[in-house]
Amino acid sequence: MDALPPYDVIVIGTGAGGGTLAHRLAPSGKRVLVLERGDYLPRERDNWDSTAVFVKAKYRAPEFWLDRHGNEFPPEVNYYVGGNTKFYGAALFRLRPEDFGELRHHDGISPAWPLVYDDLEPYYTQAEHLYLVHGRHGEDPWEGPCSAQYAYPPVEHEPRIEQLSVDLEKQGLHPFHLPIGVNLTQDEGGRATHGSVCIRCDRVDGFPCLVRAKSDAQVICVEPALEHPNVEMITNARVTRLETDATGRTVTGVVAELPGEREARFSADVVVVACGAVNSAALLLASANDRHPRGLANSSDVVGRHYMRHNNLALMAVSKEPNGTRFQKTLALHDWYLGADDWEYPLGGIQMLGKSDAEQIHGEAPRWAGAVSPDMPFEVLAHHAVDFWLCGEDLPQPDNRVTLEDGGRIRLTLDEGNNIAGLQRLRHKLQHMLGHLGMHEHRLLSRSIYLHKGMPIGATAHQAGTVRFGTDPASSALDVNCKAHDLDNLYVVDTSFFPSIGAVNPSLTAIANALRVGDHLLERLG
Repeated sequence: MDALPPYDVIVIGTGAGGGTLAHRLAPSGKRVLVLERGDYLPRERDNWDSTAVFVKAKYRAPEFWLDRHGNEFPPEVNYYVGGNTKFYGAALFRLRPEDFGELRHHDGISPAWPLVYDDLEPYYTQAEHLYLVHGRHGEDPWEGPCSAQYAYPPVEHEPRIEQLSVDLEKQGLHPFHLPIGVNLTQDEGGRATHGSVCIRCDRVDGFPCLVRAKSDAQVICVEPALEHPNVEMITNARVTRLETDATGRTVTGVVAELPGEREARFSADVVVVACGAVNSAALLLASANDRHPRGLANSSDVVGRHYMRHNNLALMAVSKEPNGTRFQKTLALHDWYLGADDWEYPLGGIQMLGKSDAEQIHGEAPRWAGAVSPDMPFEVLAHHAVDFWLCGEDLPQPDNRVTLEDGGRIRLTLDEGNNIAGLQRLRHKLQHMLGHLGMHEHRLLSRSIYLHKGMPIGATAHQAGTVRFGTDPASSALDVNCKAHDLDNLYVVDTSFFPSIGAVNPSLTAIANALRVGDHLLERLG
């Protein structure tokens, strides 16, 4: 085994948490090593090919996890520099202030965080500016207070989505411009200018960006961090375990498999895990030793538990008029986020998805046979599609958990019916409005191809909650600074730390928290 000289900080993972943390630490002069299990995503035409990305899942990790029954399924994970942000839709929402407190849902309680919205607010602003988020604070009546406006104006609606916004307002609702991270400069008509990096194409959602215009962690954070001589990165380095000293209080070794079946051992004053909620929990569990028989940071037995992934629906409505929109992901609606006149519990949020194209429609064709009338063949359907993403809160159940089988294989146990009543009501709200929104009534088709062929357990893009933080070491693995209660130099900064997940995409909260923890580490390291 190769033993390499010590660093000040080792960061394991390069996604929204790890990549952002490396960027925060880079100007300090501290010696930082970043370990990434994947390589750089190849830049090729298939990046923007629907069949390659969605139907054939060319870039998905070639691995299978087990469900609670022992059946294999392909998780929605991508191991590349930038992590899952290479494929995310770059919708960068803040959690609502209420999300940080205890919220009562139909099926249980969403627990309070050990900090409040105001603690994270300055970092939300920094995160929005760093990730080039385009939006307009003040449009959503239910958002929290903001110390600064977005640095970039909202991405303008194209005509069909502008009409949708107007029609929603006529229903007494409050649509707003979806906050999205893209490197876009618009002219007065909302079109991409000649010098804009983003070209306002229809490939923003679920595709890697071939022109590097999407605000992913590689482009925004990792590459700028590597410009500093004190920051190094090793790709194709899969960390298999963490070693501790005899007291069990200090991580002394980070063991990784390198190409050629070579094993290397690294050490640092501080070790930060940011592998994604499932893989971070798996790494801590795989690092069990005499002092930590249930896994590192796991004296509370919560590591791997309380897994959350949102309750999601990807739906396609059929517009009566053709929908010529290309960049469709510009609108969101949170009127029922915390409840409705006819329902006392939170429902969740509605936002636009990237525009369906003919290849995606054909990929759904076997499931839709009989659901689409002969007068609207699939090619016509693609030109009339208007695509929505419905997101409801998933509650942190202790038995929804990550465990390891013999040999280290991941098992993900999940109750797929957890707290779905609100999401079902949200769908009905949308369904009943279709006629008022210029859509064909009763034509609301599921886009399961966006949720890995209708397998909810495989839709792991919003994974969170497996290494939760809190003030009580008996019920949490991390303290408020995301340091393990049980160890002096181990931190976790991906979405694992979430005690609850709210009903918006978790990426901006992971980014903001990484900036917050980065400031704590800079103070700790002097």
